[in-house]
Amino acid sequence: MADIELEPIEAGFGEGDGGKGDGGEGGNPASLGWLLWLVAGLLLAIGALVMLGRNDSPALSETNLGGPFTLTASDGSVVTEQTFAGKPFAIYFGYTRCPDICPTSLARLARLRQKLGKDGDRFDIVFVSVDPEHDKPAAIGEYVKLFGTPIIGLTGTEAQLKQAERGYGIFVNKVPQAGGDYLIDHTAATLLVNRQGRVTEIIDHEETDASALAKLKHVIG
Repeated sequence: MADIELEPIEAGFGEGDGGKGDGGEGGNPASLGWLLWLVAGLLLAIGALVMLGRNDSPALSETNLGGPFTLTASDGSVVTEQTFAGKPFAIYFGYTRCPDICPTSLARLARLRQKLGKDGDRFDIVFVSVDPEHDKPAAIGEYVKLFGTPIIGLTGTEAQLKQAERGYGIFVNKVPQAGGDYLIDHTAATLLVNRQGRVTEIIDHEETDASALAKLKHVIG
C-alpha cells in the first residue's frame, strides 16, 4: 500500500544566540525560522489528510500485496491464485467463531454485491479461515452459506496459511483464553484484488458502504 509518510520536522534553535529581545530591532531569527517550519509542517499534514480522505478516487495503485497461495476449498478441492486468474475478487481473512467483525464484513460484501445488481457476479468473494485447528473445510462451507450469496471458503495447513497471510500482509495472533480456549486477533480489512492478482484497494471495516462500493466498482471496472 502506498502510504503517505510525513518526515519528522525538527525545529532546533539555540538559546538566544544573536537574537533580539521581544521589542528588539529586527525580531528573533530563531523564532522566525521556527514559524516557517511550523507553517510548512501544517501544509504537509493538511495535504496528506486531504489525500487520505478522498473516497472519490482509488485509494491505492497496484501494490506488491497478493501472490501465490495453495489452499483447500470446502469441497476438498485445491484452490490457488490461478483459480481466480482474470477475475477480480474480494478476500477476507478471519475465522468462523469470530464474534463480530468477520460476520459483519462478510455480510457487507454480500450487501455490496446485491447493490451492484447484474455486475455483482463480476467478482468473487473469498473467505480464508486463519483457524485451521477449529475450522475444517466442510464447516467453513456451512458457515459461508449463512450470508445468502456465493462465497468461496478456504483454509489450509499452518504453512499454507502463513504463505497466504504473508503474501496479503495479514496479521494473525492467537490469544489464549481461560479454560484452554482461544480467540484470534487478525487484520480486519477486506482486500480487493484485480484481474492480475494484485491488491489495488483496501476496505476498512469501519468504512461507509458508499466508499466501499466505489472501490469495488473501480476494481471490477
